[in-house]
Amino acid sequence: MLPLLRRWASYLTLLVTFLFFTFQALTFLDHHSSAQQTPLQRLTHPGFFGKKFRWRDLPQRHPVHSFTSPPSGPLEQIPRIQHEFGPETESRRTQRLTRQAAVKEAFVHSWEGYKKNAWLQDEVSPVSGGSHNGYGGWGATLVDSLDTLWIMGLKREFLIAVAGIRKIDFTTTPLERLNVFETTIRYLGGLLSAYDLSNHKYQILLEKAIELGDMVYVAFDTPNRMPVTRWDWRNSALGGPQEAARFSLLAEVGSLTLEFTRLSQLTGNNKWYDAIARITDLFEDQQNRTKVPGLFATMIDTKNADFTRDVTFSFGGMADSLYEYLPKQHLMLGGRSEQYRSLYLHAIESAKEHIFFQPLNQENRQLLISGSIKRNSAARITLIPEGEHLSCFAGGMVALAAKAFDQTQDLDVARRLVDGCLWAYESMPSGIMPEIYRAAPCKPTSSDNCSWSQERWYEAITSNGPEEAQSIISSLNLPPGFVEVKDSRYQLRPEAIESMFILYRITGDMTLQDQAWDMFQTISNLTRTRIAHAGLEDVRDVVPKQVDSMESFWTAETLKYFYLIFAEPELVSLDEFVL
Repeated sequence: MLPLLRRWASYLTLLVTFLFFTFQALTFLDHHSSAQQTPLQRLTHPGFFGKKFRWRDLPQRHPVHSFTSPPSGPLEQIPRIQHEFGPETESRRTQRLTRQAAVKEAFVHSWEGYKKNAWLQDEVSPVSGGSHNGYGGWGATLVDSLDTLWIMGLKREFLIAVAGIRKIDFTTTPLERLNVFETTIRYLGGLLSAYDLSNHKYQILLEKAIELGDMVYVAFDTPNRMPVTRWDWRNSALGGPQEAARFSLLAEVGSLTLEFTRLSQLTGNNKWYDAIARITDLFEDQQNRTKVPGLFATMIDTKNADFTRDVTFSFGGMADSLYEYLPKQHLMLGGRSEQYRSLYLHAIESAKEHIFFQPLNQENRQLLISGSIKRNSAARITLIPEGEHLSCFAGGMVALAAKAFDQTQDLDVARRLVDGCLWAYESMPSGIMPEIYRAAPCKPTSSDNCSWSQERWYEAITSNGPEEAQSIISSLNLPPGFVEVKDSRYQLRPEAIESMFILYRITGDMTLQDQAWDMFQTISNLTRTRIAHAGLEDVRDVVPKQVDSMESFWTAETLKYFYLIFAEPELVSLDEFVL
């Protein structure tokens, strides 16, 4: 027996030795192979021993050696924002709660349709019941709606959504190019707002925000640290060179401040604040050197860091949220910096002079519309009397800034801007405002009281006489005062109700609640499907055809603001939160 045992012991020793050296060789080859691979290849390499690719580990081609930190020191004494609401009558309270419950039901209907048909996808298709992924495929509706779930007290659904977020990998996406702006506002904003509203109880929300923040930060790794707004993320992961574009949209460059600032505040890592501070410094330096001083053109040159060349200016699409974020960023920083106050005050004075215009209207109401302007080679500024649903944010922005910056004379401007958007809603046959329209502008002078006349409206439409004007009005189904409807869709947008909510919280004007209720009923009735709520094709029709699309901002913003305008003033107070 002993010789046999010794023989087996020898064989066993040889086998162990062979396996040991084989393992060492394979380990060396695998590590050598991984070392030769790019980060993106290692991301999916089966022999990477389960290690997850992390964007923060990717070496920067243009590293920052000293980060700008958010301003510190004592908080500025910011004036009270919200109105001092008194007690409400029992009948008013009952009415308010009934309206609020109806908004919540519309949200639950939309949310259940998303859960059933498009869970973990970006958006549900509310007519067909399919799904759509246009924002990274990371569940845009889920992430973007987290704060609404919390605000509406839907805690069980909130927990289900948080559990779903654990399954999302914010390091890779099927999209070839990532829109950094949309990614930031829908995902990073959604995660951070939910984290703050839930009193930092759910750490996974911050962890995922950091994961995503690390990814989009690499879009700033350019020679001048200006971001690549439509970002080829695979090229970056592979270590390829990148630079900012010659033509970038103003909003996509200037609307990252709130989310990046808050991420730095929560983590103590200043790299995100530093990234947006560099952009803001350029805005500040060049604000009075643009073609219309005070304002920034809708297209800017980020490759050469020159924001002064283009000649079109607007508060509408491609520009809107840059201006919206200025007073909000001031509040986010606790008023510790004058930079954003200065940027806003210079911009709003120029906007009041050039961009805001009064439309001809049958009731001769003192309305304001936020239009666009162009400056030609002779330095002449021409008004484009074009209203947009996107620019309806302006009323809320002006109201918020009027309180925050002690510019209370601008509350009248804010009210007139809100009324202008309400007029556009009320004028359409469906009762809903179109995406883009042109109105007949009226510039009152000492000899012109800007009063309504049919002739003025006709002349604004065509110079070929009233018969042709009437023909155009009939063929285009134009309401009085409107010259053209350039985009007749309604995409479930939040800007009008957001401004109404802010103005209500600031002024306490109860008529805004009643107007909001009328608006909600109209929108809800026309957009509701068996699955969720859908956009509309042509608001000039009394019953518009539904479009198979429900953007994430419907549940994340539009219904949130409808809910909050009927909520107790203490719920998400403007003195405590930046929305």
